[in-house]
Parts: sequence; C-alpha cells; structure tokens
Amino acid sequence: MKSFLICLPLGAGLLLAGCDGPAARAADEAPPLSLAPWPAGAELAAETLEFLPSADDLRLAAGRDGLAVLDPAGGVRGTMAGRYALLDSRPAAGGFAVATQDVERQQATVVTLAPDAGAWRFGAPVLLPARAFAVEGLCLYRDGGGNLSLFLVGDEGRGEQWLVGGPDDLLPAPRLIRRLSLPPAATACRTDDAGGLLYVNEEDLGLWVQGADGDAAADRRVVDLRQPHGTLAGGVRALAPVPGGLLALDAEAGRLRRYAAGGTLPPIGLAGLKAPDGLAARVGAQGIDILLRDEATGRFHQGRLDWSPAAPAAPPRLPVIAAERQTEPMSRQGDAADDPAIWLNPEAPERSLVLGTNKKQGLVVYDLDGRVVQDLPVGRLNNVDVRAGFALGTALVDIAVASNRDRNTIDVFAIDRASGTLRPAGAIETGLAAIYGICLFQAPDGPLYAFANDKDGSFLQYRLAGDGERVTGTLLRRFEVASQPEGCVADDRHQRLFLGEEDVGVWSVDARPEGAATLAPVAAVGDLLVADVEGLALYPGAGGGYLLVSSQGNDSYAVFDALPPHRPRGAFRIGINAAAGIDGASETDGIEVTAAPLGGVFGQGLLVVQDGRKRMPESSQNFKLVPWSRVAETLALD
Repeated sequence: MKSFLICLPLGAGLLLAGCDGPAARAADEAPPLSLAPWPAGAELAAETLEFLPSADDLRLAAGRDGLAVLDPAGGVRGTMAGRYALLDSRPAAGGFAVATQDVERQQATVVTLAPDAGAWRFGAPVLLPARAFAVEGLCLYRDGGGNLSLFLVGDEGRGEQWLVGGPDDLLPAPRLIRRLSLPPAATACRTDDAGGLLYVNEEDLGLWVQGADGDAAADRRVVDLRQPHGTLAGGVRALAPVPGGLLALDAEAGRLRRYAAGGTLPPIGLAGLKAPDGLAARVGAQGIDILLRDEATGRFHQGRLDWSPAAPAAPPRLPVIAAERQTEPMSRQGDAADDPAIWLNPEAPERSLVLGTNKKQGLVVYDLDGRVVQDLPVGRLNNVDVRAGFALGTALVDIAVASNRDRNTIDVFAIDRASGTLRPAGAIETGLAAIYGICLFQAPDGPLYAFANDKDGSFLQYRLAGDGERVTGTLLRRFEVASQPEGCVADDRHQRLFLGEEDVGVWSVDARPEGAATLAPVAAVGDLLVADVEGLALYPGAGGGYLLVSSQGNDSYAVFDALPPHRPRGAFRIGINAAAGIDGASETDGIEVTAAPLGGVFGQGLLVVQDGRKRMPESSQNFKLVPWSRVAETLALD
C-alpha cells in the first residue's frame, strides 16, 4: 500500500519518517543496544526514571515510595514522601523544576529541587487543580522568554498547557494557557525547547509534532506512523528528543527508533528486555545515555547509544518581550479584532485611548488599562488611523478613519479633544470592490489625506475636508501593487507612504498627490520578514525613526530604519508575562506605535498589537499593550 506520509520539517532541519525514500524504511536493523541492569545488583522501587541535566550524573525516580534523587550508583541523595508517577524536569534558578503526578491526589505537581549541603532538597509542591480527565502523560517546556509551562496528556485526546513558572520562580498558582485536542490514544509527550516543539505519541498509530509555544497554532503534523503507512511496527510508547534528533520506543517490536536529518535511521534492538517501557535519554561525553524499564520485571536498564546526530544549523530564536496590559476581548468570536490606532489626549496623555477595529461589528475604544470605554457598532471595519487637529464646522476635532467592508466606504469619526468621545462624521464612497487597508497622511501645514486600498492591489488617495458637521473626500490619484496589500502608514515629516504587499514585502511611495507613484523597495519577504506582511507602524525619532512591520508568518515584529537604505534593526516576539498573567501575541494583523510619553510604564511610548490567538484564558481576540522602552532596550534602539 502506498504511504501517505507528509514530508515536513521536524524541528531544526530534521525530516519526517519516510521522507528519505523506500530504502530508509526497508533498512536492516542496527546492532542491538547493549543494556545492563541499573542500579547494579539492586532493584529500584520506582515506576519512572529520568536523567537530571547535571554534571553529577544524577537521576530522578518516581514511584510508590515518593520522589528520589539518585547518584550514578543508585545511592539516594534526596527524597520527597508520597506516591508519584510520571516525570520531567528543567534547569531552574538554583537547581531544577520537577513535574510529576501525585497519584493519591490525582493532581499534576511541580516542585523545586535544590542542592543542600551535599544533598538535594525538594521544595513545597505546587499542585495544579484536579482535572476532569485522567492524566496519562506530562512534560515541561521552557519557552524563548524563559517561562515554564506544563503539558498534560489526558485520556480520549484531551490535553492542556499550564503556565507554572516565570524565568526565575514557580508560580504560586498555575494558570491554564490553552486546551489541546490530542490524538485519541495519546499517553506520552516530550518537548524540544530549542525548536519550540511538542511531540505526542499515539499508542496504536504513531507519533506527532506541533508547536509548543502558548500562542502556537493547534495544528499537528505526522512524524511517523505504523506500517504500512510509516516505519513503525507498533505504536510509540515513549519518546526523547536529543539535539539534532529524536528517539522513540517502538515497544511492540522491542526496538528503538531514531529520527534525524535525512529521515529515519535503522531501528535498534533492545537485547534482554521482554517488555520495554519508558525511555530517558541524554547526551553524554561518549554518546547518548539511555534508561529503559522492563515492564515484565520492573527493573531498569542502562545503555549507551553510539549516535551523534548532527544538529542542523537553526536560525537564532528571536528575543521575546512581554506586554504590560491587554484589552478586554472582542464581543465577537473568531477572526474579529484587526487593527489598532492610538488617540493622544492633548491635555492628559495618561488618559489617551486605543481604538480597535472589530471586523465583525464596528469600532471599540479602550483606555490604557484595556477597559472598553466606547463601542460603536457601525459595520465591519477593517483598518483604522487617527490624526489630530481637523477643522470641522466651527470646532477643532481629531479625526479617525476606518475602512468599512460592508459598504466599501471610508468611515470618518470626529473625536472630541477634551473627552475622547467618538461620533460618526461621514462616509466616503470609494467604488472599490473589496476595501481593505487604510491610513492617513498630513504634510506639514498641508491638508489631510486618506489612502484606501483594495484586495486587488488598488490604492486610492483622497483629500479630506470639513463640510459642516460631515467630512467629505475628493479622489486625487490612483496607483496599484501587483498583489494583495493591506497595512500602510505615512511618514508625514518626510512625505512618504509605506505600504505592505502581503506575499512580497514593503514598499514606499511619494505620499503627495502630485508625486510620482513609483514604488521603491523597503524590505522583501525573507528570513527577517515572513509572509504575510500585515500591519505597519512608524515610531518617530532621531535620524528618521523606525518602521515596524507585523511579520505574521513567524509571529514576530520586524524593525527597520524609516529612512533609506532602511537598515534592518532586528525582530522580536511578544511572549507571556507570567507575573501579570498576560499571554503572548501571535498571528498579528494590525499594529500601531507612538513615541508620546503616556505616563508610567508607557513613559517612552506605546506599541499596540492585535493578538490573533487569545490564551490564558482562551477567549476572543484582543490587543496587547507593550511599553516602547522594552522594544528599544531589546533591539538597542536609540
């Protein structure tokens, strides 16, 4: 029967099983692994055994007699009473963080482990709330921001990810990040911290991988399947990532499977084990040290695998910063939130507001604590922008414009400069078939212009004017890009318009209506900027300031000099703020930034980004508020 395996990347350059062709699947079995009982001459009363990543070659055991730290000879170096099953650990400040399952309480537990006068001492356990499902497996994950989370694998495909610690300490009360739909027969998991991956088995079928970050998409991909669709003789019972590779226990066949760059390597027999179960591995000085349990005898066995998979070169992980605040979730589910704008209160900057489009309902206004202060259900608004000081009738107001996808209009709102209250102030017919992005431009001492674009690549430029209590628009010019655009932002001071072409990159063009509509390249899609190109924002500053671009394809934000030659200044991601209980941001559409000092943590300015996957708790989409000072410090910006 023909295999239906999908050849996708596995971690940093590895390939899925079967991607190396039939020869790799039919290769002869490698020589069996030489195993010896451990500890020698004694029987260990434990159900699970793991390596601790320490220079002292320590192991961690869990069973009916509690938790125990063991030296290479099996001597006890520290204990914690109780009855425990399942284990995983990570280095932590001053020692380790250990995850296990309290069998009596039926609760997942995290505990610190620290050296103490030549021995090891366990701290006070932190218990997760009791779950409505039986926990079959668990594993820890340390993300790029240093936050520690715990995955629970439950029966009938139920899974969860919990935030259990920040970069330095365990949380006193773990927080549920997200729920996961796992394979129905999943019983074990392990993570690759460097690659940001979660591996999950399916006992009767195979092995899967998906993103481990709290804001990662929930899709999973095949690593290997049971014959005839893959290389496995049976299902995977246990697994262990190693640098450059992955080990999996094909227990039914009594073999160890290896996955590395180039595909599946020949399986390795496990001599002397009747019913191999459990798998722990670590890279040692002379190969990979292996621990296995024989379920038939209850004895543990140790061996050394002469295998040094070459870890493929991987791009460095982007720096991670945290949001300080977040807005209330949208009142509509699904893909609702899209683009933010920032209204600056001229008298009290700390009372400035964030405007956010709800593309299923209208426009929502938030204070800087993220609370909704106004909700305007005016239609499916996509993008929004703001400028100050517009003469409307006898009053001086601030102006917000938004692209209305219900009517293909530019909707205009007048903002009271004292209260920040918005009111509709006109709608400009565009004749576009599918209006999408919008932004404003105002040259020094000049009129106010609006740019609107269409999914077909068309751009229209209007001059806005006050006509009594309404704002009108006069079409001045048209130009286009070759494919779908959306985000745009104008540099008023230098009279340039930056626009994003989603699958191509960022361009600039003369923003003046009389200027030539000649596109100049700013940044192309590639390693730093990953399609889709979405929101654009401009941070004014010395030397021309910075252009920020939402790089939706890899959940990051790229920064460039706003002036030619538009030197790239780096990129960053927005991750979990463990102390504040705010999740990261991902799949971002619109962004906005200001250099205005808004007080407190926003004293050097504010970055607002849309969050496409709201987690912790899971809810409808919202916006994240990030102090500009964190961006500047992270990327060493002026």
